[in-house]
Amino acid sequence: MRVSNDGKFDGNTPLPSRESRFFPASVFAESDPAPREWLVPDLIPSGTVTLLGGDGGTGKSLLALQLAVSVATDRAWLGLGVGSGAALFISAEDDQDELHRRVVDIAQAEALSLHDLGKLTIRSLAGEDALLANLNPSTGALATTSLYKEVEDQAQASQPRLIVLDTLADLFPGNENDRAQARQFIGMLRGLAIRHQCAVVLLQHPSLSGMNSGSGTSGSTGWNNSVRSRLYLERVKEGNYETDPDVRTLSTKKANYSRSGGQVSIKWMAGVFVAEQAEQGLDKLAVNAKAERVFLKLLTTFTEQGRTVNHAGGINYAPKHFAEHPDSEGMTKRAMKGAMESLLTKEKIAIEIHGPPSKRRSHLVVRA
Repeated sequence: MRVSNDGKFDGNTPLPSRESRFFPASVFAESDPAPREWLVPDLIPSGTVTLLGGDGGTGKSLLALQLAVSVATDRAWLGLGVGSGAALFISAEDDQDELHRRVVDIAQAEALSLHDLGKLTIRSLAGEDALLANLNPSTGALATTSLYKEVEDQAQASQPRLIVLDTLADLFPGNENDRAQARQFIGMLRGLAIRHQCAVVLLQHPSLSGMNSGSGTSGSTGWNNSVRSRLYLERVKEGNYETDPDVRTLSTKKANYSRSGGQVSIKWMAGVFVAEQAEQGLDKLAVNAKAERVFLKLLTTFTEQGRTVNHAGGINYAPKHFAEHPDSEGMTKRAMKGAMESLLTKEKIAIEIHGPPSKRRSHLVVRA
């Protein structure tokens, strides 16, 4: 919706010159606001840029390619509804043969024929100059490249609902720690999203500190601040132990238009990621009962060995020690914490205090 020269909203009127684009907010009273457009509700908004982060080998490229196939074939993605239409997938990491193999796996998992993928356009940049911008080192300004124009022309021709760009490290020419350059580059990509009314998903590797902290960030804060949505794909670990190497968590780290902090648990199966179903009803009760049984077993073992653990955290935190124990039976730290709280409520375990008055400590014991 645009404002015409007489101050009225008119969707068909070209934007006036820059100096005359000011308008009174009272014109908003003349119509209802347009609904917000989503590619994936509450996760990936349309008309802007979403960062999808993940360490190398976690599968973010595969996950993004699955999203592109879902958009192009009007299929759910990880059990979530998506906007349907054309999709453009540009990879600077994988060659054409690898993309071919992955598309075959995805098509088989979705019971699709490869002939059904006519709305998905793929471009491999492996081994080519993949920069979407050139940097003027004296001014710090970015200018679009011929490749950027190629992407623009393809978007103009196919009018995609989604453009995937894989990955930032290959496409961006500047210093990831430079806030101004980060904002310029995201601005260039947002221009694509706005002009073609689509979602742009940019894949990014996190820094070492971003991985260790769980934030998934990399480089300047300008990347996180410039996008309106940021997702992070990571492996599920308890400390340094990975209970299932096929399981991942896709979490919302930033969401200007919805709630952040949400998570989707997914698992790699037969070449693709699928959503894991959360335990419900009797299944959930069975998992909780198992966690309580394992917790009691390990607390008894530790007590017999003269090893004390507590409920309060620190180096002797019971859920951490029990989740890392060889006899944990696959129970995670989170499951062990839930079991501990439940057992304390049921008074099957208790907190006892030991040590001199000047240095009191607590530990857990099994009630007789």
